[in-house]
Amino acid sequence: MKTYFIGDLQGCHAQTLELLARIADTATQPYRLLFAGDLINRGPDSLATLRLVFKLAQQGLADSVLGNHDLHLLAVVNGIRPEHASDTLGDIVAAPDRDELVDWLRRRPLALRRDGHLLVHAGVLPQWSVEQALLLADEVSAMLASDGWVAFLRTMYGNEPAAWDDELRGADRLRCIINAMTRLRFCTAEGRMDFKMKESGSAPEGSSLMPWFEVPGRQSAGDTVVFGHWSALGLLLRPRLIGLDSGCVWGGKLSAVCLEDRTLIQVSCPEFRQARGKT
Repeated sequence: MKTYFIGDLQGCHAQTLELLARIADTATQPYRLLFAGDLINRGPDSLATLRLVFKLAQQGLADSVLGNHDLHLLAVVNGIRPEHASDTLGDIVAAPDRDELVDWLRRRPLALRRDGHLLVHAGVLPQWSVEQALLLADEVSAMLASDGWVAFLRTMYGNEPAAWDDELRGADRLRCIINAMTRLRFCTAEGRMDFKMKESGSAPEGSSLMPWFEVPGRQSAGDTVVFGHWSALGLLLRPRLIGLDSGCVWGGKLSAVCLEDRTLIQVSCPEFRQARGKT
């Protein structure tokens, strides 16, 4: 069975259907779909997109990791965060099947490993091995699956701690894990995260920052890391690195890459959102 990794959908339902049709036309054997998170928000039809992926998952054909927009929906539904002016979550919030969709979404992992490939939405801190990253992701999953998940969401937001320490405990520990796996783009060589730069694929000249995957000695380099979240970076295909956010909602493309042979499948997308201020 083949596996296709798919980048950020962000509520672009028609383009998702087109991409899935292209995959079906190309595939010569059964396949599984793994989405890089941010299934919803910013695009024109978040509800239909979430329902589509949910249905595929119920059929055993797909799964997804959590992205920052997916977590934002959990907070909005529970009254912890207001909808932003640029959000397109209202149809989900008002949907009759909202609770079923939200319950499924909160039980999605932060990280998945398949045949030497680690899938996360944003990144992996350089001091984390793949095995440690998976264990840390499981800690967050256990909290989100627990009876205390709504109370935890109230402590989830914030940029600190910006650096990992094995001695972190409680909400600080889980927040640091979530920020790395759903928000990380740039960090220092020591792994201190920066969340200010959002609209560039490279750090300013002379800065101590660098893309998380270029930190020397990164402990997760033994696996191929697959990620989304970084539309300014665009499609990135390296021997042990796959960046899949090719800016679908910003007028770019929606991308899928086959795990086994690196086949790239893309569909073009209208500009649903202006690129300025994207996150």
